[in-house]
Amino acid sequence: MLGQHIIKLDIDSIRPNPAQPRRSFSQMELQELAESIRVNGLLQPMVVRRVAGGYELVAGERRLRACRMAGLRVVPVIVSNCSEEESAIFALTENLQRQDLNMFEEAEGIRRLMNQWHITQEECAARLGKSQSALANKLRLLKLPGALREQILENHLTERHARALLRLPNLHTQTRALESILRDGLNVQQTDALVEKMLGEKTPRRRTRPVIKDVRIFGNTINHAIQTLKKTGIDAQTFRSETEEYLEWVVRIPKAEAQGRKPA
Repeated sequence: MLGQHIIKLDIDSIRPNPAQPRRSFSQMELQELAESIRVNGLLQPMVVRRVAGGYELVAGERRLRACRMAGLRVVPVIVSNCSEEESAIFALTENLQRQDLNMFEEAEGIRRLMNQWHITQEECAARLGKSQSALANKLRLLKLPGALREQILENHLTERHARALLRLPNLHTQTRALESILRDGLNVQQTDALVEKMLGEKTPRRRTRPVIKDVRIFGNTINHAIQTLKKTGIDAQTFRSETEEYLEWVVRIPKAEAQGRKPA
């Protein structure tokens, strides 16, 4: 994809890559890199591609920012003939390989690629060299609200902590769990146990009476019981009546037979 020749370009002719997934850059790291560039020059050229009115960065966002901080006016680059889509994918994979992205930036970058190029999770996973299940797990992280994401990053929690929170059904329980994780310094295993416990805290169910959906089954049950009694010698009888409001069954058993005495 990349050309072989290094050329020098005016730094102002290079536009940032609109598909750059990384959103946060450490100012301290940029200043350190800028100081190194001032002393040693830019040792690794950036990669750009030609666009209308100039060049667009493909790879090297940190280097471009540090060069600006170092006051460079001309920088070495390699010009690529890649397409806009290839540029977006290259920007994402470069950051993934360098592990420069936090978990949510990575997920946002993946979603942006899928939306921009109208590709499926399966196609995106193949292009990024990931399994489809791993990519799906990354995208699920975006279901966490922004406030929770910020706390997770600020407190240096892991992706597994974040995925554990996703098992909880709503923001209220997720917030409760995160508060416990931060307060008690829970590791991943302890966090999983906490989530399991919270998922087990179900509201007690009301006891409900069984509902007989078919009244005919109830009538047949009574008739069957009467026949069983008759087989034992008890002269049991049943009477059924019906009004506009009710169906009524009356069961009549001689008291003497019910008490085990023979009638007089």
